[in-house]
Amino acid sequence: MAKLQITLVRSLIGRPEDQRTTVNTLGLRKINQQVVHNDNAAIRGMVNKVTHLVSVQEIQD
Repeated sequence: MAKLQITLVRSLIGRPEDQRTTVNTLGLRKINQQVVHNDNAAIRGMVNKVTHLVSVQEIQD
């Protein structure tokens, strides 16, 4: 199963509350922090909502 490595690359200052909540739900708190999630529809939907704030790489197991 593929995994996604998600990195926060832009600040949340001045962003709408729904975008802040989405980034926090992904587990990101600080710039350049990285998290790894399983690749599924829910995670992809959250990433698509904040593509301008995060960087995504696919990791193979």
